[in-house]
Amino acid sequence: MTWSEVTVLVVLVLLAALWWVWTAANRLDRLHRKVGGSRVALGTQLVRRASVAAELAASGCLDPVSSVLVGEAARSALASAEAPQEVPAELSEPGPAVPFVHAESELSATLRTALAEPTEVEQIAATSPGHEILEALAEAWYRVELARRFHNEAVAQSQRVRRKPLVRLLRLAGRARMPRTVEIDDAWPDALPRPGTPGTGAPPAGRGAG
Repeated sequence: MTWSEVTVLVVLVLLAALWWVWTAANRLDRLHRKVGGSRVALGTQLVRRASVAAELAASGCLDPVSSVLVGEAARSALASAEAPQEVPAELSEPGPAVPFVHAESELSATLRTALAEPTEVEQIAATSPGHEILEALAEAWYRVELARRFHNEAVAQSQRVRRKPLVRLLRLAGRARMPRTVEIDDAWPDALPRPGTPGTGAPPAGRGAG
């Protein structure tokens, strides 16, 4: 092999290496943006669910004790919610559970307790405000499940890329912290029908607006 052929081969190898680095860096940047966007979407849905829970607590459809407990849990979740335009740094590094994780899990547990009895849920659904609020809560809760699943899948993709030896060796992630999945208790209340399924009943005729 002549020197000219060796030179061409070296240049081609260098170009291929540069192309790989550029492609990997761009992919990692897209994944980081995907994680950030999905985290914002999840935060928005969590705020929506907490807002509906607060509305349920103030509606008079629950018993007094449940109203107080759900209201306190909803206020705590809303107070711990991050600004929608920000991605909290604590979700991108190892550490203990952050306040919003505890608040959202506590809200889920409180709502499951308040909506544990099918007969009570049916009674709530039989009223005009209760019917609409339960439908809104089910829709918001379902969207929380989807948003968290989408976010965690995006985080898993980003983690897999960042753990590749060459990506770590070349420090393609820069100073960006390793993203973390969001692990909250969002288990569905057994007595609350999911969106699009029968079971919430309908408000009695003659009640509602006006």
